[in-house]
Amino acid sequence: MEQKKHFPIVFKFSVTTLYLLAQSFGFCAAGNQRGKWQVLLNSTGVVAMHMTLTHHNTVILFDKTGSGPSNYRIPRRNNGTGCTGNRASLIDSSCYAHSIEYDISGNTLRPLVRLDTDPWCSSGSFLSNGTLIQAGGYGSGTRRIRYFEPCDDGQCDWRQSRTMLSDGRWYASNLVLPEKDRVIVVGGRRVFTYEFLPKVSSKDTYSFNLPFLHQTYSKREGGFNLYPFLHLLPDGSLFIFSDRDSIAFSYKRNKVIKTFPRIPGNGSRTHPSTGSSVILPLEHSDRFQKAEVMVCGGAASGAYRAAKRGKFLEGLSSCGRMVVTGHRHKWKMENMPGPKLLNDMLILPTGHILIINGAQRGCAGYDNAATPSLHPYLYSPKKQLGRRFSILKPTRIARMYHSSAILLPDGRVLVSGSNPHSRYRLRNVTYPTELRMQAFIPHHMDSQFHRWRPSNVSIYYSNGTNDILYGQEFSVRFRLRGKPGRVVISAYAPPFTTHSISMNQRMLRLSCKNVVRNGDGWNSALVYAPPSPNVAPAGYYLLTVVNDGIPSMSQWVRFIHA
Repeated sequence: MEQKKHFPIVFKFSVTTLYLLAQSFGFCAAGNQRGKWQVLLNSTGVVAMHMTLTHHNTVILFDKTGSGPSNYRIPRRNNGTGCTGNRASLIDSSCYAHSIEYDISGNTLRPLVRLDTDPWCSSGSFLSNGTLIQAGGYGSGTRRIRYFEPCDDGQCDWRQSRTMLSDGRWYASNLVLPEKDRVIVVGGRRVFTYEFLPKVSSKDTYSFNLPFLHQTYSKREGGFNLYPFLHLLPDGSLFIFSDRDSIAFSYKRNKVIKTFPRIPGNGSRTHPSTGSSVILPLEHSDRFQKAEVMVCGGAASGAYRAAKRGKFLEGLSSCGRMVVTGHRHKWKMENMPGPKLLNDMLILPTGHILIINGAQRGCAGYDNAATPSLHPYLYSPKKQLGRRFSILKPTRIARMYHSSAILLPDGRVLVSGSNPHSRYRLRNVTYPTELRMQAFIPHHMDSQFHRWRPSNVSIYYSNGTNDILYGQEFSVRFRLRGKPGRVVISAYAPPFTTHSISMNQRMLRLSCKNVVRNGDGWNSALVYAPPSPNVAPAGYYLLTVVNDGIPSMSQWVRFIHA
């Protein structure tokens, strides 16, 4: 009776404390949660373990081929034989698509059937012509290199290279390098090396040892060093983060050039702890020379072993920011509104960071996590410390292990996937295989902001082509209902996303010489391309005009070498 009598007082005190904490940290109260959710498709048929946006405004998503039948049957196998209704065909994995192409404007799907080897937990990057190069996987796919070249006629599909990776790459990371069409692949399960793609010379047949991956490996905790976070720095070196540690690495000299402080706190950040990371938008105001990295979420110490016993430890709420250029390096820590792991971090056109998907307890792996994190968080990098996070409108769909999110050209965020099981299990489990596809619509897309939103964005090239050379001037024309406010023009490299890592994601705020109002709502801006491939590797970017914090729809541009 004593406990029962005091319960209301304790409850009231807890609620009051939580409310005051939320206010002091700048988190939005429940009534202020912004954004909208929209179900686009009730079934994609295939889990979006991997997902990426092409410059043809389509989305490629794919799963492992070894999960058994997907929910998307195809009439014929790769070898041309038909898939009938007999039992052998019904259980034959090759009678099902494991990759699909999603057309954004039509909200339609097309099966891709040429996945000849298993891409489970693989990596990817785009070459300068917009072709996806995709590496590694499981079993027969562990050393395979695949290509997908987007097209307009619905005839393109996967093709597999005859050349192979030097080492097996399962849970490795990719990054595009400043040299034209050169990609580095780092790590993998019990693999402590890196190598380069495509394989164009005899030197490319070798891999190179990276002791840092040995140093951050933990067999007891399922690896810790899988899917390391990679970011290209303005001097052409790489930022590599694994477990809790990070380095600046010169791949040209095969040398560690900086060892950064360990991120404070316990727990781990990389797979299977599976937090996420971004490099914050690079600014023309400092000639793109300052680079700051952010790492959020992850799993508690011992979470992997605990999950194997059916105990799910609370994940990490902390985020760390560190300037990784210059000579002074210190992690600046702050807390999200709640714990997150298995989460995706996306840079929105506004320069804010969206932290979406994931769980609150456990770690990555089959049935290793619990308590879905349904609320996205919005992070405003330039606000005062303690007021940077806000809580957005929650989804009703759990997005756990093997879910993905990407930014679309129209400003929505595409969310798909979730399968914490080795096969598709659609019922009778706590967290079923999730085949619904959603869009999260940020609040800045609301109709109330349309009067400030730039429209009819057009790009004018000075060299007679549809490509822009580094450092070149080009013109951007757009319409506004009223006078332009503070106009920012950004270029965004869309990522290849899987397992909470957004490979090659990058945003640059470009130099805009002037904005001239031409009449009838039309405005023209003279813009400068990025100065070098160290700042922006060659390829396709989404260009967005942002007026007083309200972004336009994005248009594709391509920056190339002379």
